[in-house]
Amino acid sequence: MVPDQSFQHAHSAHCESGVMSLMMHHYGLPLSEAMVFGLSGALMFAYLPFVKLGGMPLIAYRSRPRAIIKGLQKNLGIKMKMQTFSQPAKGTKALDSLLEQGEIVGAQTSVFWLPYFPEEMRFHFNAHNLIIYKKEGDEYLISDPVFETPVRCETQALQKARFVKGVMAPKGLLYYPVHVPETINYAVVIPKAIKKNAKAMLKTPVPIAGIRGIRYLAKAIGKLEQKDRRYAKLFLGHIVRMQEEIGTGGAGFRFIYASFLQEAGKLLGNPLLGETSQMMTLVGDQWREFALMLAKAIRSKESQTTDFLALQTKLESVADAEAAVYRKLLEGNLV
Repeated sequence: MVPDQSFQHAHSAHCESGVMSLMMHHYGLPLSEAMVFGLSGALMFAYLPFVKLGGMPLIAYRSRPRAIIKGLQKNLGIKMKMQTFSQPAKGTKALDSLLEQGEIVGAQTSVFWLPYFPEEMRFHFNAHNLIIYKKEGDEYLISDPVFETPVRCETQALQKARFVKGVMAPKGLLYYPVHVPETINYAVVIPKAIKKNAKAMLKTPVPIAGIRGIRYLAKAIGKLEQKDRRYAKLFLGHIVRMQEEIGTGGAGFRFIYASFLQEAGKLLGNPLLGETSQMMTLVGDQWREFALMLAKAIRSKESQTTDFLALQTKLESVADAEAAVYRKLLEGNLV
């Protein structure tokens, strides 16, 4: 594993997949963000009414935080060193030591406490990933995938962002590769990752995940007709925020996966993957159309006329379209 001595920052769509793509490039394995996301099997949906975020149910459009890191390790044979710390001072000392050794280091942080984020972009999300690649004086040089250029952050500010409490508390998590394979047998790993992800979305035994989870949320929207109107609008606004404003969002992850299928199709010379890439792109478009319908419903001053059934029907059609992609992938020849 020979690192590129000159670290190159790149902007990406999502923090965790962006960080892993940059790390793999740095250590000689050129994986696009889309390939990282697809090969880790991170595409998912979950509606968790019993887990609250700001008093509202958690809605997730990808696997849990760190799943991309762990999925890529398992599927590609990459080995990562991952460390958490009980004391902030020890976490800072460990980071400084790794940087002195020439490592580039991934870290989990809270968006709210990163001072280089504009105030209007800060919110309490504790699973934001970034790369720290150098220290100059009291400032760290950071490659944050959601920014177009590298940024700087003072020691105390970064320490606070790394050791914030609450849901998904990062506990100072640091990670970096200790083994990166020189080559990957894509003809084997791509079909395996795709089939596993498709089965997880189509055949989950629990009603809160996968396609069943999307339909569960659709039914919950239909039942808002019987709820307090103020709560109903807050709930619809929460769905929009979870889908389009927090991180990459629901449609964004579908577009990334579509890019993965397109890239995989070219790599393997498989037209089926190109076809399903186009289908998944249309699914992403439908998620965006659903978000627009929600936004219009929220803005409407005629709260009594909100058509919850139309919103339910639209989301059910999104579930149908997404399920069709997974069925085509499972029924077709991926080799």
